Amino acid sequence: MPKLLTEMLKGTLEGIVLATLSGRPAYGYEITAWLREQGFSDIAEGTVYALLIRVEKRGLVDVEKVPSEKGPPRKVYSLNAEGREYLEEFWRTWSFLTERLDQLREGGK
Repeated sequence: MPKLLTEMLKGTLEGIVLATLSGRPAYGYEITAWLREQGFSDIAEGTVYALLIRVEKRGLVDVEKVPSEKGPPRKVYSLNAEGREYLEEFWRTWSFLTERLDQLREGGK
């Protein structure tokens, strides 16, 4: 993965994962697989799990342990009210940044 993409992704991956969870609850491997299908092919599973632990500690998601046929119970994450509020702020900030960047790309018009 190019270094610039990696650096930019660090600042946005949290919002991307929360946006993923806004559609439906999911466990870590599901989220990683979906991100890879969306073109984030180099995302390490460990990166997503570390991020999920962080958003759990911040109270942005609810976690439910669900039995798994293939091993220990899975932690299924779902976006809670605080997480939805955070995600709305993320999208407002994203819109602000993309508008300003588009202006810069067009020569400040």
